[in-house]
Amino acid sequence: MKQFTLEYWTDDGWFVGRLKEMPAVMSQGETREELEAMIRDAYRLMVEDAVEGAFVPSERQEMPISL
Repeated sequence: MKQFTLEYWTDDGWFVGRLKEMPAVMSQGETREELEAMIRDAYRLMVEDAVEGAFVPSERQEMPISL
């Protein structure tokens, strides 16, 4: 079992979060416990997609932007 860091916050009464090490794994729940369950499910689905070849991450790039 791998260890990850769950970053979470509240937004309009919902607990919203993502895995710090895998920011694409995001979810929400009405309680923190529900958020944890939903994050686990989102992670499981991403891993299954990667095994099936549906998720092929590309190399991340950065660029400056003026705002």
